[in-house]
Amino acid sequence: MTLAVCADVGSTYTKAAVVDLAAGVLVGAAAAPTTVGSDVLRGLGAAVAAATAGLGVGDVPWYVCSSAGGGLRLAVVGYEPLVTAQAGRRVGLSAGAHVVHVAAGRLGGADLAALRAARPDVVLLVGGTDGGDADTITHNATRLARARFRIPVVLAGNGDVRDELTGLLEAAGVPVTGADNVLPRIGVLSPASARAAIRAVFLRHVIGGKRLSKGGRFARLVRAATPDAVLTGVEVLADTIGGDLAVVDVGGATTDVYSVLTPDERAAGPGREVAGSLWRARTVEGDLGMRWSAPGVVRAAVEERLLAAADADDLAVAAERRAADPAFLAGDDAERAVDRRIATLAATVALRRHARGAATGERAGRDLRDVRLLVGSGGVLRHAAAPVSAEVLAAVLADHAGGWALPRAARAVVDVDYVLAAGGLLAEEHRAEAGALLRHHLGTQ
Repeated sequence: MTLAVCADVGSTYTKAAVVDLAAGVLVGAAAAPTTVGSDVLRGLGAAVAAATAGLGVGDVPWYVCSSAGGGLRLAVVGYEPLVTAQAGRRVGLSAGAHVVHVAAGRLGGADLAALRAARPDVVLLVGGTDGGDADTITHNATRLARARFRIPVVLAGNGDVRDELTGLLEAAGVPVTGADNVLPRIGVLSPASARAAIRAVFLRHVIGGKRLSKGGRFARLVRAATPDAVLTGVEVLADTIGGDLAVVDVGGATTDVYSVLTPDERAAGPGREVAGSLWRARTVEGDLGMRWSAPGVVRAAVEERLLAAADADDLAVAAERRAADPAFLAGDDAERAVDRRIATLAATVALRRHARGAATGERAGRDLRDVRLLVGSGGVLRHAAAPVSAEVLAAVLADHAGGWALPRAARAVVDVDYVLAAGGLLAEEHRAEAGALLRHHLGTQ
C-alpha cells in the first residue's frame, strides 16, 4: 500500500485519516482533542498514532490543514462596496477565510482604527480594474505604509500599479504579497491568483504567528486553512461527478455552505454581476451553529418563518443551554431530538442564504436547482444514526418556501468518514487519487 496521512487540526478536535492512495480508500481514522492550550502537535500526534495503530506503517507523508486558533481572519479593503470590495470578499471566502471586516473607498484615520480593531490576520487590498481607477488603491496602500502596518497584505487590485505599490509597502516594512487583479474587468472575477497568495501568506505568517506550537514543525506541516482544503475537495468531487454540487457543514459555531455550479453563458449577458460570478463559492453563517451559535439558529428560524413563535420559546431555552456549555452532549432521546431540530433549522437557513447570494453579494442569488448531490457534514450529522442524518437532509431538500432556487432533485449523502478535507489536501499532488477517494466514500461511484 502507498499510504498518506491527512489531518485537520480543528478548534476542538484534531481528525486524522490514513489513505491508501492506490485503492482510493481510508484504511484508518481517529480523532483526539486539539491541544491548543499547550502545543497542537501533541493532539495531532495522538490522532495520527491512533489512526495508524495496527497498520504497520513506516515513514509516510503528512498532509495537514488547520482552523485552530480562530482559523484565518481576513479584512478586505476595496474601491467601492458593490464592485471591488464585494469581489474581494468573495475571493476571501473562497480562500477559506473568515471575512471579519470590509472597507471601501479612501481610508481615513477612523477607517484605519476600525481595520485594526477587527484584528485581521491578513488584509486583501483590492481596487480598480486593470487600466481603470488607480487613485483609491494608491491612496490606501500609502495610508497603510505611513501607518507602519505590520499585518500581512495581499495586493490584488489594478495591475498597472501593482509593482509600484508592492515596492511602496515593502519599503515601509509592510509584509506584502502581490497577486493578479481579482476584478481585471467589470463582470470578470478572477480569484485563483489571490486565493493562492492568501494561502501562502496564511502558511508563512499566520500559522506561526498564532503560537499554536513551540517549534517550526507544525507550520511546515500545514498546507492550507481547513475551509480552503474542504472547498478544494468539493471542487474535485464536482469535477469527478460532472455536475452541480453543494455541501452543508453544520458546526458548533458556524454553518458553512459550499457550492460548485456549472458556468452559465447567460452570465455574460446584460444582467451579469458587475463584481463577477464565482462558480465555486463558500459562505459562512456565523450566527448558525449547534453550540456557541445555537440561539442564533432559533432567531433566524423565526425570522425565516420556519419556526412559530409559540414553538420557539422551548427551543430557545435549549439553545441557550448549549451556548452556555459548548461541550454539552445530548444524553437522551429528547435532547438528541433537540439537536436534530437545531441542525435541521441551521442547515435550512444556511442553504437559503447561500441561494439568495446575500453573503456573496450576488443580486440574482446562486441557482442551486441543478445540484445533483447534497453532502452533509459536521459532527451532528456524522455521529448520528443514518436515518437521523438522512431525515435532516431530506428536510433541507424539501424546503421551497423561501422562494429561492434550491435543489430540485438532489441525492443526499453524509461525509461520515470526513474525506472532503482529505481529498482537498491530496488534490495538488494526487488529484486522481483524491477523486477516487471522494467517489468511494461519498457513494458516487
